[in-house]
Amino acid sequence: MIENTRNRQQKDFYMKVAVFSSKTYDEQTLTKGNVYSDIELHFFESRLSAETVSLTTGFDAISCFVNDQINQSVLEQLSKNGIKSIALRCAGYNNVDLNVANKLGISVYHVPDYSPESVAEHAVALIMTLNRKTHRAYHRVKEGNFSLEGLMGFNLSDKTVGCIGTGRIGQAFAKIMKGFGCRVLCTDIKPNQTLIDLGCQYVDLQTLYEQSNIISLHCPLTEETNHLINKNSIEKMLDGVMIINTSRGALVNAQEAIDALYSEKIGYLGLDVYEQEGALFFEDMSGTIIQDSVFQLMLTFPNVVVTGHQGYFTDTALSHIAHTTLENLHHHNHKKPSNRMLTHNH
Repeated sequence: MIENTRNRQQKDFYMKVAVFSSKTYDEQTLTKGNVYSDIELHFFESRLSAETVSLTTGFDAISCFVNDQINQSVLEQLSKNGIKSIALRCAGYNNVDLNVANKLGISVYHVPDYSPESVAEHAVALIMTLNRKTHRAYHRVKEGNFSLEGLMGFNLSDKTVGCIGTGRIGQAFAKIMKGFGCRVLCTDIKPNQTLIDLGCQYVDLQTLYEQSNIISLHCPLTEETNHLINKNSIEKMLDGVMIINTSRGALVNAQEAIDALYSEKIGYLGLDVYEQEGALFFEDMSGTIIQDSVFQLMLTFPNVVVTGHQGYFTDTALSHIAHTTLENLHHHNHKKPSNRMLTHNH
């Protein structure tokens, strides 16, 4: 009798989870990290969208990534299919209609802190690559060309670096740049006392634009920050400014950034994200013609470096993402409170 009761309780808490946008490394880290006997993971390489939402039939919850489409129509279908929980494997949640999810009683969780240093360090890698032109030097040396013409960089020490957004990643980035001996200007709706104590200075956006040699974006994508980097904001910046974006693609108006590259107002552009990346990133497109003229044009500039949303991609970060995602699902399954839940329902 006791055994039957235990089995029934386990069945009540049993959760089948459809994991979308899963690559080999996602499957490996999530499977390895799944210490919960009540969670059964099923992996789908396809992204969640209106065309693939039917795959969620028979599941209790789903796990999604940055380019999955979780809009109103998808959420309504998820609700009809009995999905009660969405566990995002990322910090950002601009691809989810939280208001609709809340109305439908679907709990949405995210991973606010997987490894801030991983993204911050990638931003620095883009800065160093653009500055010292290591990407170009590498190919030259491979061809036996040891000329230094066109490879001159600048000392980071004493340069002014603008950090837009000082959450966990922005804080990690600002600390690194202070270590280089930079003057660091920050802007955020909530100043970070740790950075102030470190010698960083909080200023308004106008001042940051006018004084920064390098501007790095570490803010979320909202209605207010959409196309934050545009023709008008670029005009306020120093000539030859370096712009780095490891946050969300739509923070930068790509076409207007290209125009500024032509005029040399932007001297360097480093992107790990792109507004239309959903059709490109995380896939091998090497054998196809990319149908995006803006993206293709951007790649022709020698002072532009683009990486495919790999800022988060370290062993430490993937392990933390898997642990937190599974913990979020477990908390939902057992109705435990969580400060990582983005909706109000329980």
